[in-house]
Amino acid sequence: MPLRLIAAGVVAVLLVVGGLVWWLTAAEACETRRTVGVTVAPELGGLVEELLADPIELDGGVCALADVTAREPLQTVGDLAALEADALPDVWVPDPSLWVARAGDAPLETVGSMATSPVVLATSRDAVESLGWTASAPGWGQALAGQQALAVPDLATSAEGLSALSAVRTALGGGEDADNAVVQAVLAAARGPVVSPSEALAAGMAGGAEAPLVPVSEQEVYAANRDAENSSLVAVYPGEGSPSLDYPVVRVGSAGEEDAAAAATAEVLTSEAARKATHDAGFRDQDGSAPPDAGEDTGIQEAAPSALRLDPAGVQTLVARLSSLAAPSRILAAFDVSASMEASVGNGTRATLARDAAKATLSLVPGDFALGLWTFAYQLDAGQDWVELVPTRELDADVGGRPQREVLDEQLDSIPGRLTPGGTGLYDTTLDAVRAAREDYDPTAVNSVLVLTDGTNEDDDAGIALDQLLQTLRSEANPERPIKVIGVALGPDADLEALEQIAEATGGAAYSAVDPGDLRTVLFDALRQRG
Repeated sequence: MPLRLIAAGVVAVLLVVGGLVWWLTAAEACETRRTVGVTVAPELGGLVEELLADPIELDGGVCALADVTAREPLQTVGDLAALEADALPDVWVPDPSLWVARAGDAPLETVGSMATSPVVLATSRDAVESLGWTASAPGWGQALAGQQALAVPDLATSAEGLSALSAVRTALGGGEDADNAVVQAVLAAARGPVVSPSEALAAGMAGGAEAPLVPVSEQEVYAANRDAENSSLVAVYPGEGSPSLDYPVVRVGSAGEEDAAAAATAEVLTSEAARKATHDAGFRDQDGSAPPDAGEDTGIQEAAPSALRLDPAGVQTLVARLSSLAAPSRILAAFDVSASMEASVGNGTRATLARDAAKATLSLVPGDFALGLWTFAYQLDAGQDWVELVPTRELDADVGGRPQREVLDEQLDSIPGRLTPGGTGLYDTTLDAVRAAREDYDPTAVNSVLVLTDGTNEDDDAGIALDQLLQTLRSEANPERPIKVIGVALGPDADLEALEQIAEATGGAAYSAVDPGDLRTVLFDALRQRG
């Protein structure tokens, strides 16, 4: 018999004997086995299964055996609020600590971290060059509210998507302007073609200047490029820094004999072996050191981006605000066309300013929003102060072979040419618009009336007075069909006080746009008033 065959046979026997000895030794050492439920973010599932494949020996002949489940963190957050303690995992590893903050009063203790990965914007090299970002990185707001297509993951479940939008808000210092930037980013994404994150990543890998942006973890870019040939996918690191997924190792309230098993399991997940395994898989260490081969071939940079820390309370507030955008809006907009709208503003008039701001806002609104358009002044149509230019319909609705959006855009263009001498029937128009919106109510949408005016009510004696208007709005209010009024006072002569009282009576809001640059921001913010 050849020597190498004899050697191979000896090796095989030794392996079998060694395995048998290990099994007998483990069986003897593990007189009692404690099962530890471990729930981890999906991207860590296979890695954690390997780390916890063997029993962990404890004192007194006890061993901990891990039962690993890969699950979206939001599902675990829901379980923590709804299930009994014995149905919960003993150890939980979500992607960022933000999920821990959303778990409310659940008994949780963070004992370490498995890895980190900054949130980046993935796209193609061609897109980065076309956008001029090769030499200078964009800001979060600039990137997400720009012209490049954007694939926003499901904000209910995606830490990357939520972190990216929170980064916009944080980078801009919070407050109203920051909230409006977030709304713009969300609406811009909804306005464009529907692209899933996986489709966006595939487009980035394929190359081309039109590849969408998609918020992902840096590790996802690394992993995609490691397993592909000739990939064009790269990570964009916005200039203000990046929030990070920090993969906390969290102990879920356990006690008694199970406590030591859970503690030992958590210890393995924060060990040097776990650090090396996650590092090799494309995650960064706690100190930010890059995974192997970071650079052009893997689409990520070696240097860690500066940390952009998110406030958990601010993220919670953002979640609530973004949730309100899930339902479409149904808005009847009434624009003042009295002669005062001809007053000069910058290079145009108040009328052209209103037109341009409305058209810019319209360009961002998704197709399932419904908008209608009235103009008003004084006795425009047989003694009536308002005229309906476009009935309220979804923007994607077909109107004689054209989409509603196009019809609205065309009618907005006509506003500067519709100015008429005389007064302003502000109160009569507001009441009629609220009644019309209530009659046309959609229970699946947020229904409102937007009134834009640069003046005060200048109707004749036959018109309704302010006190009567407010009383009527309150008495006719229907909790089953709520309609709120969003008032926009354009210029210094507009009656902001009256609009504020009307808004208060209907649960709406009133805005002042004295500076010409304010109007577009005001209209964006009006879309956010959806509570």
